[in-house]
This record gives sequence, structure tokens and C-alpha cells, in this order.
Amino acid sequence: MITAIRVELPTSLRVLAGVDHEVLVHLHGQPTQGSLLDALEADLPMLQGTIRDRVTKHRRPFIRFFACKQDLSHCSPETPLPAPVIEGREAFMVVGAIAGG
Repeated sequence: MITAIRVELPTSLRVLAGVDHEVLVHLHGQPTQGSLLDALEADLPMLQGTIRDRVTKHRRPFIRFFACKQDLSHCSPETPLPAPVIEGREAFMVVGAIAGG
């Protein structure tokens, strides 16, 4: 089964990848956060190391994941994506967090 997932990227990553606000990522098998990020990095190799560490695959400190008005940043990579994301009604958002005060 192939699932098409909508992914919204922050401006800095869109510019780096040369893509629009939203990209479509096709997944084979179980649609999880990990499989989505693997497929995104395979489709757009210039993003490798920007969202997750290249070796450990851990999320970068100032990157957050959101979908369906929920912060999914601390979920396991094996966590299935929410149904509205899998069905194409919602996008999976990669967000660059801002720090400071």
C-alpha cells in the first residue's frame, strides 16, 4: 500500500530544498513518523541532517513536529501518523522552533 502524506516545511528548509510550502511524500508500508522522515530525506537528500541527526536519527533540538493541532515532537519514530494525516485531510508540519527571551 502506498500512502501520500502532505508535509509542510519551514521557510529555511523550503529554500534549501527548492520546494514549495508543502511537499507530497509517498510512503510504502506502515505510515509512521520515522518512515515519513526517512522518505522525506530520501526524496530531498539535501535535508539529511537538518531535521534529524544523520547517525542517530534523533530530532534536532530546534525542530518540532505537529499534526492535528498536537505536538508530536516527543513521540517515538514508530508512532503511527494520525488518521487525518494518513487520509490527506491534514498535513504533517515540520516547524523551526524559536528560542530566546
